[in-house]
Amino acid sequence: MSKDFNPENYILLEQALLRLPQQLMRQNFKSSQKFIERDVNYISGAATEVLSSGMNGARPEESVKQVDAMIGRLQGLKRKLEGLRDEENALMAKSKARLYHLQDLYSIKSVDDKEYERWNRVRLHRLLVDNLLRNGYSESAEALIEANESIRDLADVDILMQCKKIEESLRNGSTAECLAWCQDNKSYLKKAKNGLEFDVRLQQYIEYVRHGRSLEAIAYSQKYLVTNADTSLDAILRSSALLVFPASDDDDNPYKDLYSQERWNQLADSFVATHHTLHGLSMPSLLQISLSAGLSALKTPSCKSGTHPISFVTNYNSSLCPICSPELNELSKPLPYAHHVRSSVEPDPVMLPNGRIYGRHTLLQFSEKAGLPEGKVRDPTTGDEWDESAIRRVFPS
Repeated sequence: MSKDFNPENYILLEQALLRLPQQLMRQNFKSSQKFIERDVNYISGAATEVLSSGMNGARPEESVKQVDAMIGRLQGLKRKLEGLRDEENALMAKSKARLYHLQDLYSIKSVDDKEYERWNRVRLHRLLVDNLLRNGYSESAEALIEANESIRDLADVDILMQCKKIEESLRNGSTAECLAWCQDNKSYLKKAKNGLEFDVRLQQYIEYVRHGRSLEAIAYSQKYLVTNADTSLDAILRSSALLVFPASDDDDNPYKDLYSQERWNQLADSFVATHHTLHGLSMPSLLQISLSAGLSALKTPSCKSGTHPISFVTNYNSSLCPICSPELNELSKPLPYAHHVRSSVEPDPVMLPNGRIYGRHTLLQFSEKAGLPEGKVRDPTTGDEWDESAIRRVFPS
């Protein structure tokens, strides 16, 4: 293996590590800007009104009351900005920790360095936490963070826990949490021309119809669905027919797909995709991407495809490659084969009648452990058996 170490190869996979805090700080700044503009406009108008009423002979008590209201508004603005400031400081600390984490790569000269082993272990723990949070194992993720405090600022705990909470609420048939999230990110959804909010509101309309609340369904449609007629007219027209066709699983119901409970899972998947796109998070997780890259580098046409009966091999403590292991075989199935420009074979290679090549010593040793009589050999992959005289010596190039 080459000892050369190129940190740029790692940086390519770690872009989201820096992008998310920057995205959250941008949202934080926009929230601050919105609060300041709104309250400054209010204070400006209120001050003009106080000045005008004072010049027109208003009672001092009324003017004092208006000034107190302005002071209360400013104090509320101060509390909001202090909260946003604390949040921004936390995000800055996260960004700083992540920059230092990536900067450590440039002090590593070789994969044999102890520093590389330390950095890689931190990265592995971070990827494990990320994957645990994405799959809802928040307690396990928190336990791993507590055991490795150095990764706390490297993990996106709050964002991923919020995402999982909203995802689970959708799978459980609730739209409230997702709609609140859509309101908080309305400008992004509008700019990206994303139809998530419409789809969620359409599902809420369907639930009203499903439970016989037709009047509420009509009012809800007029308030939230009809306003999207320019982009989703077909969906609106089709959903309107649900008022005539009651919920049913009958195959002859033309609107069976709209009443399907599977729509909740589709909404949950759509939300996760939208959420991760907004925050620059990878799909699938970086752990799965890293595993896929490693597995693809090892995968060859001779690896288990899922149909070979090789389970008996483990009875004799024969080694299996990661691709053939039951834990990683499913993940490796859709991956491409590795491109090997040079072959590696065992000493004294022989070929079986089915065309498979093994080292003579390995083949005979395996057959002996398998309990075959002397003079018989068994293919470790397929289980086929032949006389030893059937094998031929080969010289692969």
